[in-house]
Amino acid sequence: MTEKDTVVLAYSGGLDTSVAVTWIKETYDLEVITLTIDLGTQEDLESIRRRALEVGAVKALVVDATEVFVDYFIWPALQAGALYEGVYPLATALGRPLIAKLLVDTARRHGARAVAHGCTGKGNDQVRFDVAIKTLAPEMEIIAPAREWGMTREDEMDYAAEHGITVDVTRKSPYSTDENLWGRSIECGVLEDPWAEPPEDAYAWTTAPAEAPDEAEYVEVEFECGVPVGLDGRKMDGPELIHELNRRAGPHGVGRIDHLENRVVGIKSREIYEAPAAVLLHAAHRALEEMTLTRPALRFKQTVSTHYADMIYDGLWFSKFHQDMAAFVLSSQQVVSGTVRMKLYKGQATKVGVKSPLALYRKELATYDEGDQFDHQAALGFIALHGLPVRTQARVLKAALPEETLRPKLNPPELTPE
Repeated sequence: MTEKDTVVLAYSGGLDTSVAVTWIKETYDLEVITLTIDLGTQEDLESIRRRALEVGAVKALVVDATEVFVDYFIWPALQAGALYEGVYPLATALGRPLIAKLLVDTARRHGARAVAHGCTGKGNDQVRFDVAIKTLAPEMEIIAPAREWGMTREDEMDYAAEHGITVDVTRKSPYSTDENLWGRSIECGVLEDPWAEPPEDAYAWTTAPAEAPDEAEYVEVEFECGVPVGLDGRKMDGPELIHELNRRAGPHGVGRIDHLENRVVGIKSREIYEAPAAVLLHAAHRALEEMTLTRPALRFKQTVSTHYADMIYDGLWFSKFHQDMAAFVLSSQQVVSGTVRMKLYKGQATKVGVKSPLALYRKELATYDEGDQFDHQAALGFIALHGLPVRTQARVLKAALPEETLRPKLNPPELTPE
């Protein structure tokens, strides 16, 4: 093969990418090398590799990128508090820049002229892949069969049947799913009706909250500089810790998200997510920050979190803006160390205890009981200075403006008791 007749395809083994192998060969007359990347789902990579060869790939490559995914993508996003539109932990979005980099690296290693992915023309992932690929390798050609061929999922299933392509999808269960260690996304089919309650068969990692155990379970998460490092007093590496929390929190119904979100391409989309570990860890991390960060730091961090989540969602991981935000996040996390106790019960992961050697909460200042060390008399001077601008403005406006023009909608009417 030469560099003119080879393409590297990101291959999941699902409907879109299985059909894409044959379609690329027919449409572009290119030989296809598939690249399957494990982001912690512990799938049978060997069976996926065999399937790629069966549908026509000349070479099927697999790589376990789980540790890299956790250390360089998941943990930085957790430290940043990145939740898109306040709810989505960005599992799929976080995997895309890593996959894009591995695609580019593999294409260069094998002398391929192009890379390919299975994204549609109305989804977010096409943006994430294309922007990342062109940022890392401006010269690389990108082929996106699902964006070009104009087939519906029904058409794809017909195409697969006609070409003898075996895929794990039926017309009765037409969900489109994506999953990695950090979460699982589910869309299409009946989920496209935002009025319809998601059926239970859409979920795989979580129990319905109503069916969850009646007895609560507790878990203690230890953090160092904003990164989880242990559970219940036992040190764990990142992948093991996330797997364990998915295993323990999912049966309690923790991690179900039903989100009507704003896609990068300008449309609203109903998305279902399962992310037990991510939901729990974001809540625990936020609780620890409340204990260790000052009020202005917390307020500013909230702003950065929003921009950081948007940056990930919009596919701008390899941007200078990301580097700038990451510098602040890493600095802020130097004090975010301690342990958070979480209660798992009927769909909720609730903080019930937090402690830190760097806690800014001091009982001797907060207590109303014996041992109170707060200077109550100092509050008088503080109140006088704190309210000075408001009192000054009120005096000036009262002298200059008619009484009825002063905040008419904010001042309640006078009430006469009966």
